[in-house]
Amino acid sequence: MSDERASELDAEQEVDLRSAWSRIQARWWLPAAGVVAGIALGVVLALGGGQVYKAKTIVFLGQPFAPSGGGQIQSLSTNPRTVSEIVRSETALKAAAAASGLRVGQLRGAISTQAVTTVGQAKATNPLVEISVKGPAPRKVERAADALAQRVIDNVSEYVDDKIASLKAQIAGDEKELVEIKARIERAQTQLEGILGSKSLPLAERLLLLTNINNVLGFAEQRRRGVQDDMRSAQQLLSLAENVERSRIVEPAGAVKTTARSGRNSALVGALIGFLLGAGAALWADSWPARRSGAPAA
Repeated sequence: MSDERASELDAEQEVDLRSAWSRIQARWWLPAAGVVAGIALGVVLALGGGQVYKAKTIVFLGQPFAPSGGGQIQSLSTNPRTVSEIVRSETALKAAAAASGLRVGQLRGAISTQAVTTVGQAKATNPLVEISVKGPAPRKVERAADALAQRVIDNVSEYVDDKIASLKAQIAGDEKELVEIKARIERAQTQLEGILGSKSLPLAERLLLLTNINNVLGFAEQRRRGVQDDMRSAQQLLSLAENVERSRIVEPAGAVKTTARSGRNSALVGALIGFLLGAGAALWADSWPARRSGAPAA
């Protein structure tokens, strides 16, 4: 095809498009009526599409720190895709279905996750995540959402759970040692009182025994202070692990009624379809009289 012929075709197409747009503008009320009717129909379809329930739970993923309470470390809870991948896995869907009474097919595609962030906050650093489940029954979607949230917690809390168990064992050991130190001090004090009240022991021997018992008491008191400091430190780390590092459900799931379709999306789709139908009607109305008479359309 020659360049001259291509230019002629482009010009013809441009004229056709301008002519079509002019005809649509001449009967603008048809596209406008189509948009209004499409919006109304979309909203009606959204409202009449059947009621479903949506249950939403908020999970705190936790902020794990180094064993000694140092800086934050990288873990499953710091990965922004962890929650989404866990709740959509097949094993999680089966577990949620067993806990809720819903079918796996009903849950697949009905689960959504969203990070709860403030303005200007990076999602990757945020430990709050919202897990939502849609379904036909309120109690079932609540149980499904809570089951998914608990599965997330179980997966991301292994390191912190081990840390908590270790700190509790350390505190229990410190408490046991403090009991033993207390008993040792009490025995030494009883011996000291017995030596001080005895008149039969020679003075030199009495002084030697008193010196030894005082050394025992001094060492026991020093050890007790060290164990108490160690236990207080472990208790602080335990509180940090339980309240800050470990993930937990902040708000359990609560179901509310919602529509099966989004009213906004249905209205937008309806408006687009209505506009296209109205524009087509405007073009057809302009050419219809000419077609009836057999004459070419303008």
